[in-house]
Amino acid sequence: QVQLVESGGGLVQPGGSLSSSCAASGDTSCISAMGWYRQAPGKERELVAVISDRDVTYYPDSVKGRFTISRDRAKNTVSLQMNNLKSEDTAVYYCRTEGDYALGPAGRCDYWGQGTQVTVSS
Repeated sequence: QVQLVESGGGLVQPGGSLSSSCAASGDTSCISAMGWYRQAPGKERELVAVISDRDVTYYPDSVKGRFTISRDRAKNTVSLQMNNLKSEDTAVYYCRTEGDYALGPAGRCDYWGQGTQVTVSS
């Protein structure tokens, strides 16, 4: 079992910046990739950023160039730097872990944090 705790959300005006972090504890040895998702009211949860075990990163077009994901393996944490925030970025942001898919069921390590609110006011 892995426990994830997010922090660093808050309220910011358009164009501002926020940084969120996620700390993993428990059986963290199963973690391969770590990422951030977000869910706004009335919308489906969507991927924001992900970083693999080889430090390969991916960002969707909606946040590319504005958000940066980073990872501290020694501390089992992942952070999300959010710059030039827009109203459309308002959502609950969730940290997520993934296991090694090459190991099949034995490598499963899919856990979610409880989320942190990011509000970009007009």
